[in-house]
Amino acid sequence: MAVGIFDSGLGGLTVWEAVTARLPEVPFVYYGDNAHAPYGVRDAADIFALTCRGVERLWDEGCDLVILACNTASAVALKKMQETWVPKHKRVLGVFVPMIEALTERQWGDNSPPREVAVKHVALFATPATVSSRAFQRELAFRAIGVDVEAQPCGGVVDAIEAGDMILAEALVRSHVEALLRRMPNPEAAVLGCTHYPLLEHVFQDALGPKVSVYSQPRLVAESLADYLARRPEFLGPGTQRRLLTTGDPKKVGAKATQFLKRAMTFEAAFPEA
Repeated sequence: MAVGIFDSGLGGLTVWEAVTARLPEVPFVYYGDNAHAPYGVRDAADIFALTCRGVERLWDEGCDLVILACNTASAVALKKMQETWVPKHKRVLGVFVPMIEALTERQWGDNSPPREVAVKHVALFATPATVSSRAFQRELAFRAIGVDVEAQPCGGVVDAIEAGDMILAEALVRSHVEALLRRMPNPEAAVLGCTHYPLLEHVFQDALGPKVSVYSQPRLVAESLADYLARRPEFLGPGTQRRLLTTGDPKKVGAKATQFLKRAMTFEAAFPEA
C-alpha cells in the first residue's frame, strides 16, 4: 500500500513529514533527485525527463500513486506526463491544486464555473521555472476570477537550502519579498510555491508582515491526499517498505535532512551501483 513522494531534492521532505503524520499507516517512499537539484533553473525537456525517471523508480518500489512534491515538476512536467506518459493503472498528482482549493475556498472536485473569491491580491513566490510556466495562474483561473497574481522568481533560495546555508537563504528570501512588495505593496495572501520554502515560512511571514496570510503546502497536500485515498483506495500500491531514496550522496543528504527536520533521516542510493 505504498505511496511515492517525488522531489528534486530536500524540499519535498516538508510534504513527506506532513503526509506521514497524517497517514501513519501508509508506507511512504521518498525519492529526492539531489544530484540534479535545483530543477527551477532547468529547461522543460530536462525537467520532464528527470521527473519521469524518478517516478519510474517509485513505481519499481510498488507506488502506484506518486505525489510530485516539487512545484517546478508539477508546473512544467505534470500535464504532459498525465496526457502522454502515465498508464491508466497509475496516478501522478501535483501539489498546486490543494493550495489553490484552500485559497479559493473550493472543495475537491468542485467543477462549477470560476467565481469571485474573497482574496483579490496574491503574491506568488516560486522558482524561475515555475513562474515562467504560469501553471499557478492557469490552475487558479479554472476556479476563480478577479484575482491579481504577482509572481516573484526566487532565484538562489533552493540552492542555498540544498547547500545548508540558511543564513544566505534567509537573506535571499527577504530580498525577493522586498522586490515583490515594490510591485504589489499590499498583498492579502502569499503562496509559497516551492516545497523548500516552508523551511523558511517564518522568514516570509516576518518580511511580509502580520496582515498577509501565508499559504504553505505540506498540511494542505496531506489533507488532500487523505481525502483522495479514502475515495480511491485502489491506488494504494503493493509496496510495503518505507524508504528514503536519493540520487545524491546518501550520507550527505541524510545529514542535511536530519538538520532540517530535526529528526534522524537515513537515505539510501536510488540507483545503487551493480
